Amino acid sequence: MAAACGVHARCVKRSNKSLRQRLGPMRGFSGHWSLGVCRRVDSDSNGRGAFQVVPKKRSDDVVKKNGVGLTFACMAMSSSIDGPADETNLTATGEIRLMPDLLTMRKIPWKKQEEMVLADMHLRPGQPWEYCPREALRRVSKVLKDEFNLEMNAGFENEFYLLKKIIRKEMEECWVPIDSKPYCSSSGFDAVSTLFQEIIAAFNSLNVVVEQLHAEAGKGQFEIALAHTACTYAADSLIFAREAVRAVANKQGLLATSVPKYALDDIGSGSHVHVSLWQNGRNVFTASNTSSQYGMSKVGEEFMAGYDRIQPNTWSGAYQCWGNENREAPVRTACPPAVPHVFVSNFEIKSFDGCANPHLGLAAIVAAGIDGLRNHLPLPEPINENPATLSQKLLRLPTSLSESIEALENNNVLREMIGEKQYIN
Repeated sequence: MAAACGVHARCVKRSNKSLRQRLGPMRGFSGHWSLGVCRRVDSDSNGRGAFQVVPKKRSDDVVKKNGVGLTFACMAMSSSIDGPADETNLTATGEIRLMPDLLTMRKIPWKKQEEMVLADMHLRPGQPWEYCPREALRRVSKVLKDEFNLEMNAGFENEFYLLKKIIRKEMEECWVPIDSKPYCSSSGFDAVSTLFQEIIAAFNSLNVVVEQLHAEAGKGQFEIALAHTACTYAADSLIFAREAVRAVANKQGLLATSVPKYALDDIGSGSHVHVSLWQNGRNVFTASNTSSQYGMSKVGEEFMAGYDRIQPNTWSGAYQCWGNENREAPVRTACPPAVPHVFVSNFEIKSFDGCANPHLGLAAIVAAGIDGLRNHLPLPEPINENPATLSQKLLRLPTSLSESIEALENNNVLREMIGEKQYIN
């Protein structure tokens, strides 16, 4: 790896595995169905994706009814080695079936003769596997509905870097950011407006709704904010969106990556998620009158109470707190333009990023919210200043993998809500 002229670069010898293979898109579990072949993308708990291909005839005759085989070990592979991580209880022994969810089938805009469909993990057709991320989100969403008659909506802010390839001395193949323009720069967007026009057209074909997009603070970094929808659909839409960004960028010779920290001395990429609660078609996260202290309903307050990228002063939320429109807080209540000033309509969680399986991540948020509702947890006072200035009073969120694992091991709520096996994995 090397850097020159103040521009971040990732360089590899031509004979080595390319950066496109190593950084790759962080994708969720899905499959691609073609007029001639079936292309399937599977992902494990950390979002790593891989393709399989099935001929169209076999797809119609066998796969739609019986699924595609996949070893248990694939849901336990780490991002650094093609083998199951220790202590996951998943090995090379055993196989599941990937069952296509035909309701999610979409034509692929950048491959006119092909289609794409998401898939569920079953032990056998009709019997969901305990490790299936989509099933985990359905399961906790059902608890929220059955116990409280509530549904969680979500909308993601999808951040990513766009990199271009250059060739340096000694035949090194290097990927560098396409520009160094500042946050929300109009010239930064102008330089790639044609690319984004094609991306938005692809989103429209995939029924992925965009609210806004702009240049982000990192060199060559951009953000596309997706519309709010039911959390299960929101996770599916994020998978489609990342596929579209990756593919359209690739058509134009660029690499799009959602890795959380592309360069250690530049801004990281997140998938911040905005969350709200709905009942009978109405947003019940918002307070019903102006007497609410924080502009939230009691239900909203109880629900909300429940690594390298997460650093102070980078708008990623490094301390355990919440704030009203405070972008340095990991949980931020938001008041979009259409909402009256004294009310809030949703809250944003900043710790979500491209390494998270979107269905598992949303399942964890629902589980935490259910705990808040069951126990009527109170909200602490909001922090409406930079939390870093209160570092002596506030708890720091985990700063390493070992600290994160320790926190997870002490979290009995997630163990109960998402299931023991998924929890261990």
